[in-house]
Amino acid sequence: MKSRIEQEGAEAAEVLGSRFSAFSAGSCSKPPRRRARRGPGGHDGRYSPRCTTPSLAMLRRIAIVLMGLGLTSCCTTKNPLDPPATVKTVDLSRYAGRWFEIARLPMPFQKAGEAAMAEYGSNPDGTISVHNIAIRPDGSQHDIRGYAKVLNPPENTKLVVRFRTWFGPLIPVPKEGNYWVLHVDDRYQEAIVGTPNRKYLWMLARTATIPGQRYAALVAKAEALGFDVSRLIRTSPQSSAESQTLP
Repeated sequence: MKSRIEQEGAEAAEVLGSRFSAFSAGSCSKPPRRRARRGPGGHDGRYSPRCTTPSLAMLRRIAIVLMGLGLTSCCTTKNPLDPPATVKTVDLSRYAGRWFEIARLPMPFQKAGEAAMAEYGSNPDGTISVHNIAIRPDGSQHDIRGYAKVLNPPENTKLVVRFRTWFGPLIPVPKEGNYWVLHVDDRYQEAIVGTPNRKYLWMLARTATIPGQRYAALVAKAEALGFDVSRLIRTSPQSSAESQTLP
């Protein structure tokens, strides 16, 4: 829904555009031509051209609206619709391997009490193998396999991930991808991954737990990227998470 300033700005711009073109060119508007009809005193009944110019009140209103729009744009530091910035490049060979989920935004297909980890590798066709494993509180597992395709080589920061299930091809994936690498440290030990619409977010590490100071730093980075960190779910690591073998 448009704000009041935007609505008034659109109305004022429309009026200004229609009136200013005639005013600036010194032209006049003419009504549709009608068949001449003689009236009393010999007047033929034709209309004379009428020139229209913006009134002073209208110009003042337009100026106020435009000033409001200008102030609004100046005070807006970040468009919430702008996608988050990714890292500059990702070395896929260093990114491969096992990652543990440290925290995430809520997801419909993962329960809050589950720990999770992912294993990334390479496929013969050049895509990236994806194997996600969820670990229940009782230690049991359920997993899903898929693949990822890089959308912006050689930067390798934006990917499309699809899972090899019967419903996988039915899930719409935005053309800009659904797996953006937003942060990875120099040692490739911690990472932040999210979707461009900021709906989903994952904080990853090479170990099942990280010190509180490092976790707080990841949260601060995610908040700076525009994610709602108040909704973060910190993964409860299972005691045997790091020793789990992949099915």
